Amino acid sequence: MPAAPPSTTFSINDRTFRVPARPVAVICIDGCGDEYLSTSLAHGRMPNVARMAKNGYRGMVRGALPSFTNVNNAAICTGLTPAETGIGGNFFLDQETGEEVMMNSAKFLRADTILAAAAKAGRKVAMVTAKEKLRDILSKDLDGIAFSSEKADQAALATHGIENVEQVVGQKTPEIYSAEASLFVLRAGVALIEQGLSDFCYLSLTDYMQHKYAPEAPESLDFYEAMDREIGRLLELGAVVGATADHGMNAKNLSSGGPNVIYLESLLTKQFGEGIRVICPITDPYVVHHGALGSAVTIHLPEELDLAEVAETIVRMEGITEVYDREMAALKLELPADRIGDLFVLSARDVVLGRTPEDHDLSQLGGQLRSHGGRYEEMVPMLLSEPLSGEYVSRAAGDPRNFDIFEFTCNGGDA
Repeated sequence: MPAAPPSTTFSINDRTFRVPARPVAVICIDGCGDEYLSTSLAHGRMPNVARMAKNGYRGMVRGALPSFTNVNNAAICTGLTPAETGIGGNFFLDQETGEEVMMNSAKFLRADTILAAAAKAGRKVAMVTAKEKLRDILSKDLDGIAFSSEKADQAALATHGIENVEQVVGQKTPEIYSAEASLFVLRAGVALIEQGLSDFCYLSLTDYMQHKYAPEAPESLDFYEAMDREIGRLLELGAVVGATADHGMNAKNLSSGGPNVIYLESLLTKQFGEGIRVICPITDPYVVHHGALGSAVTIHLPEELDLAEVAETIVRMEGITEVYDREMAALKLELPADRIGDLFVLSARDVVLGRTPEDHDLSQLGGQLRSHGGRYEEMVPMLLSEPLSGEYVSRAAGDPRNFDIFEFTCNGGDA
């Protein structure tokens, strides 16, 4: 077992972190609605997580909206809302250039990260993501290790803080559309701590399995059991472990079969004419499992249209639950006003929002869709390996957020 790291105190983004003299591992289980944990625990497939829940803490926290990956990972790694991070989706319309842009670069992040601050304070920081799209954003100004399981074989010392990742982890680079893409991340965290290469880890998984399988599916139970084994290994290494999710996951299908989609751009264009642009902020390079369909969209309107009239038309549609103008979306949903449209729309639990049928390839969904992005994927679990102090018990009983996870993991223990 590697030597214990020094305890560290540092401050960033109006939070102070008192990092224990033990390795720290914070895990973001992408797409993990609490029903995945409950089902796997009920089947006896997660004994290590069961011990964490018994000896430490298990509860629910509120994520950031829209409930997408980039939005919540940026929030988690800064401890800030999307309004402060500037990351309000995976994808947005740059209003200066008129171009639709992927927010997968650190240049879009408007805040410093907890990871970079921990490294400056002397901890050996490692950030391992499943998807390459997150690596650049979350490694902003990080003097440490940062790589993805998707491109682990391409990691180089000069650019990623590590080389020969496959040898370090003891596993070949996995296919991104697989359970192994997430398990590789966890195994990497174990290897980095075990080999003394890191004592402060952020491990962010991918939601491919949750998009593909319901909680009770045999494939899902096997996956959660495999995750539990790696969490157990982190605990055996003496790590203080905290885990949460970026968002939950729900089936979005018609009772007659097939995805339950409202193609908003088509409907609005038919009623109000050309020039309306619906942006689907779930869009990323990994659309095989969701077809770029989620439960939140942002809408840009031509100047001549009456915004209130369009908003009223949308909110009256069956399957629409919330419609906000830009100012109210920034206020109520904590979004960056300059990176959303004139309207922000959320849909019902079993409904997704799209542009036009031609804009979405549903051929690889197998006739069924599981997705996220709206209010019904906002609440997610939080797990901690240590029991909470009185102060943090009180905070947990209030309105804790998934982006409090680093603070709860570092400071929340009942020392």
